[in-house]
Amino acid sequence: MSGIALVRKPGPRVAEGIVTNIGREPVDADLAARQHDAYAEALRAAGWRTVEVARADELPDGPFVEDTVVVCGRLAVLTRPGAPERRAEVEGVAAVVRELGLETAVIEEPGTLDGGDVLQVGDTVYVGRSARTDDEGIAQLAALLGDRTVVPVDLRGVLHLKSAVTALPDGTLIGDPAYVDLPDLLVPEEEAGSHVVLLGGERVLMAASAPRTARTLAGRGLDVVTVDISEFEKLEGCVTCLSVLIR
Repeated sequence: MSGIALVRKPGPRVAEGIVTNIGREPVDADLAARQHDAYAEALRAAGWRTVEVARADELPDGPFVEDTVVVCGRLAVLTRPGAPERRAEVEGVAAVVRELGLETAVIEEPGTLDGGDVLQVGDTVYVGRSARTDDEGIAQLAALLGDRTVVPVDLRGVLHLKSAVTALPDGTLIGDPAYVDLPDLLVPEEEAGSHVVLLGGERVLMAASAPRTARTLAGRGLDVVTVDISEFEKLEGCVTCLSVLIR
């Protein structure tokens, strides 16, 4: 068993989720639900035990559970999302991480922090300075993660840091230099190729919308699992957004 994966099923209002940097497209809520089920099944097939946060049908962005909590070891930092209408999502996640026995801390007002802006690579924690995460939120996170090196990263034209860059199992950063300035980026062949979930060992999860990048990573020796998340991509979501892995 690799660990626990927190997930939250989408509700019937998922199509009303916030869209910031792309045009709004129709979202099929039923298809989104099926895609979410397949995503969770891919995590289970890789050895993760999925734990569901209680559905919150009144919160359209609820399935993007990554934004509500940052887990570092046994510490769960409950975020204060930059979009006020998303702050109610944190309560249900807080209940679950406490039930799991994690220590909790909270990002306090006036700071804002979205978990999608936090990329952990070894002892380094990159944090996107975005429309959703501000300097105060970054400073609070750095104080809570005192044994880690926290590196603020400026973004342009993208919602979250992990919309632009993630990391491979060996620590190589993969991302789009159009959105972020970080050294030694492996540039993917599709925008969605920037989004990688580390499932353990050399296995990674990617979106089906990045087939060329998936082939490239397989050529580097990685075991690539792909899932179709088209309905969530219409809402600026990616494979990292839909779970929080507790190792």
